[in-house]
Amino acid sequence: MLLFLNFLLGLIRILAADGGSHWTYEGPHGQDHWPATYPECGGNAQSPIDIQTERVPFDSELPVLKPHGYDQPGTEPLSLHNNGHTVQLSLPPTLYLGGLPRNYVAAQLHLHWGRKGQPGGSEHQVNSEATAAEVGENQSPAYEHILSHLETIRYRGQTTLVPPFDVRGLLPPELGEYYRYNGSLTTPPCYQSVLWTVFHRKAQISMGQLEKLQETLFSTEKDSPSQLLVQNYRAPQPLNHRLVVASFIPEGAFYSTGEMVGLGLGILFGCLFLLLAGYFIARKIRRNRLGEQKNVVFTSSRRATTDE
Repeated sequence: MLLFLNFLLGLIRILAADGGSHWTYEGPHGQDHWPATYPECGGNAQSPIDIQTERVPFDSELPVLKPHGYDQPGTEPLSLHNNGHTVQLSLPPTLYLGGLPRNYVAAQLHLHWGRKGQPGGSEHQVNSEATAAEVGENQSPAYEHILSHLETIRYRGQTTLVPPFDVRGLLPPELGEYYRYNGSLTTPPCYQSVLWTVFHRKAQISMGQLEKLQETLFSTEKDSPSQLLVQNYRAPQPLNHRLVVASFIPEGAFYSTGEMVGLGLGILFGCLFLLLAGYFIARKIRRNRLGEQKNVVFTSSRRATTDE
């Protein structure tokens, strides 16, 4: 997805990624060292992952996701914060997503991005391909509500307020096609309690908006040596026999076991039907031919008697 947009839903403990011990994406406190301080980061159900579509079965029971309240987030301003790892927008508790096993109240959203002039930036990959963004010619009005305020939160720890806006516009227009799997937070403490929904379609921003995100924020405080906030994404983690399913049929995907059994039975019964139909048709044709032969013999016999 675009810049990898994460909507964090559910328990407030997920916000613990702001505090705790110091961690970074690279260097001595980088992601390779997270498990030493945050043991769950070394678990066997971590995120993000590389989604290989040829191994993803179609699940016909996955419903379309329906955002409730996202287009009307209320009248109170929203808090936009630079926590040194990302830009984070706090969301009101009136927002939730329908189509999940239960209703999850929105807590916050944040972004992941790469470095200007370099590929990548998304956390999840599809067929080993990471994207920087779906970049178009036109600006995204919804993303502009966030990006236009970045100058006021350039340094770590700074917060500003933004007017309420249509948060639904941050999501792709098509929400019916997505991947689903069980995973974790992609930042410490890496709790393995996340039901992931990765949309197949991408949202879109302009190149100027992407570059503004890549060039404006710092991961350091104002009075410290400036360090640009970029490359804030975690590398794909092992799938470890977890199942990834899709609400649509991905290119090169296979059917689930139940669907394969159903398809096999359908083909078997179809073949039996064709064999039986062929048998009865052949039998009828044979009877018709035998009847015609008897008529010919009977007629010939009559003619022979008359001639005599």
